[in-house]
Amino acid sequence: MIALRLAWRVLRTDRRTRTSAILMGVGVAVATGLMLLLVSLPGAAQSRMDRGGWQVAFEIPDNPDDQSMLIAASEGFVDGELVNRVDVAALGDGSAITLPRGVERFPAPGEVLLSPALRDLVAERPGSSLGERYPGTVVGSLGGDALTHPGQLVALVGHTAEEMPRAVPVEGFAPAGTVEDPMLDLLAGVGVVVLLVPSLVLVSSAARLTAARRERRLAALRLAGATPRQVVAMVAGENTVAAVAGALLGWAASPALHLAASTVSWQGGTWHVGDFATPLPLALTVVVAIPLLVLLAAVFGVWRVVRTPLGAANAHRPRRPHWARLLSLPAALGLFVVALEEPGLLGGLGLVLALALVIGSSVLLGPWVTAAVGSLFSRIWRGPAVLLAGRRLRHDPKGAYRSSAGVVLAVFTGSMALTLLPSLASTAGSASPFRDPVLYVQAGQDAPEVAERTNAALERYGLDVEAEVLPEVSIETSGWQGSALVADCETAGRLLSVTMAGSCADAPGLSSEDTVDLGGATVAPMSGQAGESLPSDLPVHQLTTEDSGLRVPTVLHPDVLPETVVPEYGTVAVPTTPQNVEQVRTALAASANGLSIESVATRLADQQSQLDDLRRVTVIGLVVATLLSGCSAAITAAGSVMDRRRTFGSLMAAGTPVRVLGRALRTEAAMPALVATVGAGAVGVFIGTALFQAVTGAETIIISPWALAPVVLGIGTAVIAASVCTPALRRVAAEPLSDE
Repeated sequence: MIALRLAWRVLRTDRRTRTSAILMGVGVAVATGLMLLLVSLPGAAQSRMDRGGWQVAFEIPDNPDDQSMLIAASEGFVDGELVNRVDVAALGDGSAITLPRGVERFPAPGEVLLSPALRDLVAERPGSSLGERYPGTVVGSLGGDALTHPGQLVALVGHTAEEMPRAVPVEGFAPAGTVEDPMLDLLAGVGVVVLLVPSLVLVSSAARLTAARRERRLAALRLAGATPRQVVAMVAGENTVAAVAGALLGWAASPALHLAASTVSWQGGTWHVGDFATPLPLALTVVVAIPLLVLLAAVFGVWRVVRTPLGAANAHRPRRPHWARLLSLPAALGLFVVALEEPGLLGGLGLVLALALVIGSSVLLGPWVTAAVGSLFSRIWRGPAVLLAGRRLRHDPKGAYRSSAGVVLAVFTGSMALTLLPSLASTAGSASPFRDPVLYVQAGQDAPEVAERTNAALERYGLDVEAEVLPEVSIETSGWQGSALVADCETAGRLLSVTMAGSCADAPGLSSEDTVDLGGATVAPMSGQAGESLPSDLPVHQLTTEDSGLRVPTVLHPDVLPETVVPEYGTVAVPTTPQNVEQVRTALAASANGLSIESVATRLADQQSQLDDLRRVTVIGLVVATLLSGCSAAITAAGSVMDRRRTFGSLMAAGTPVRVLGRALRTEAAMPALVATVGAGAVGVFIGTALFQAVTGAETIIISPWALAPVVLGIGTAVIAASVCTPALRRVAAEPLSDE
């Protein structure tokens, strides 16, 4: 109790200690709030998936007798906005089917349930551009519990079983917990690693604002007879108040962070604030763990006082970092490569752990690099400012590097992200064989009926376009097997992304990207069926695509298709213009009964949405990490001045100009950051390259100049943070040295 009373008295009477405690409390609050947000992300993502999982997943029974309904899930677009559509047909009593939360009834044939946002859009627009895509009467709305996010566009359409011959027979809608979001879970794990470290660095920087003063005070008490337990109790007492208060403040402020996070778009929409509700046991774990980490760090920080109080009182020179620290980075990178090459060995958690070890290796490697830079300056430089900075870096490399630790992490993360994103964007592609303005649906055996209904709707809308059927057949030779679309040159050139000039110049035949020998070739309605022989002298034309990265199907001219071969499957395609695309989409959607309406744009939209999500999360993470690292660097720089008041006072008394000392302080703060950020940027580019190649299998990667932006930003942040040294130095100059 005596130690705790002494600690409380120091906090009340010593202004600098009180300031340090306040800043540490703020740092703990920031760390606690961020961690509560990050650990809530997997649960928030699961809440979204639980609400909207029924739109994309379903239960397929092992026993056919358990089938209760037919279902077809598809995606559509209206003015670029995604619309999720679910078509269902009851195989028995629809009222006996268990419904997802938020779905008020199972739609009977001819009934439609719409989400509120989609219902409003249908009311605002002509039926030919949206409403008629969902044939039937709107009998209700889908509640918020059935939507992944507020404002989601969803339609649930009822049919008879005969109207859905290609639908999947299922036992029921997907129950909660069936669908997961592994991307957001991974990002949350990376975010915990990336933001926890700068948060703890900020806390550590605030706690060490008066480290030297505290060490001398505790060393004096230790030499005066205080026991190690009493010294530890005093340190714990000084830090407990700030740490606990900060953790509680962060917990209290977490709803505001959750509210802000709920406005960030992910997968096409924002969040419900309640998605981020953190389970009480998990929240208590975070609120208790962060202050404990702070207290443990504080206790270990005074170990020198407990063990050798005389050395602490005299401020003996710390030992230089050992060269063995250099091995930490190769070891961490080796583990990271193993986690990538053998994902089954360590799993996703092992990859996050390896990434954390790569980041942690900077803590070991940074002080050694700082000492090396200091030694280099001391040997080759003779200017007073740089010479003072070099000796300081060599004397206390750990303390000098501390201000750069948060900046290094921000640079590493930014370089890794900005290496990944341009490379991922370069892989985006539709893989659609059709031209950009063509809408098409793979209608299978129903292709003629779908085309007939679509043409009737197009005629009703007064559109001068026509739905065409591209039949599909199977061709097999002794050395080649594949499918082919049956189309003449004019149709293929108009609908497909190919150049048919060479194929149309000669006699009708087979057009393919591959080299095909038609000796013994047969053509059949579908793979596995008996086919008819094709003439061995049938012309084979080399098919060229308009996109070098696209593979298109083989095209067989209808004039050379044997009359006995009747294609059973086909694709319905309609060319569009910007003016009629929504009406054409409506005609196709109303005729296809739940089949997906595809195009180049729709295939690209999902990839673009994912890239936009990644860019958004990356920018937010970089901004937060940069702010945290900048604050910790500024506090550390100011703390280094306050810790060396005696030294600077003596130098000033000896006649050293304040501007020289200021230049020395800025140099010692900026030089380690310059070297460390360049190294962190290089490692970040390496990690980003390895991740990209492991995920995509690509051998080439795009290194954008933007990957260097975090390095420049990190150096600028360190320089700006170092500028606080001058005001702190002037304050030292204005105070009497006798205060020490």
